[in-house]
Amino acid sequence: MKLDSAPLDISGISQTEIELELKDSNDFNLTPAIASSVQPVVADSPQKQQSALVVFGTTFVTIFLAEIGDKTQLSTLLMSAESHSPWVVFIGSAAALITTSLLGVLLGSWIATRLSPKTVEKSAGVMLLVISLMLFWDIFQG
Repeated sequence: MKLDSAPLDISGISQTEIELELKDSNDFNLTPAIASSVQPVVADSPQKQQSALVVFGTTFVTIFLAEIGDKTQLSTLLMSAESHSPWVVFIGSAAALITTSLLGVLLGSWIATRLSPKTVEKSAGVMLLVISLMLFWDIFQG
């Protein structure tokens, strides 16, 4: 499988098309094993929800990697060093992160009831693009 290729959307694609796609990629002749385990999805069927463990794992890894070495972690490190009370700092920072995560989940749930997932995805992309442009503008300004 190519590392630089986008995920394969298999809804509405026949198994023959999947096998041809896999044969074209460099997957070391694993095509029959992979293609036989892929079942075609009917376009009108509701999307199967991911298991709670998969959602938890994905969320944990994403947030963990995003938070490593950021200003929150550095602030927590400095507060712990200054206060000489690492457990109190841990409890305070954990409570703050839980509270901000709760706000994010509640806001996300509220938005999900009012907007389609496609609209939310496009809006998030536009917001990230605007933030990136603002950061680049700050770099070139000074």
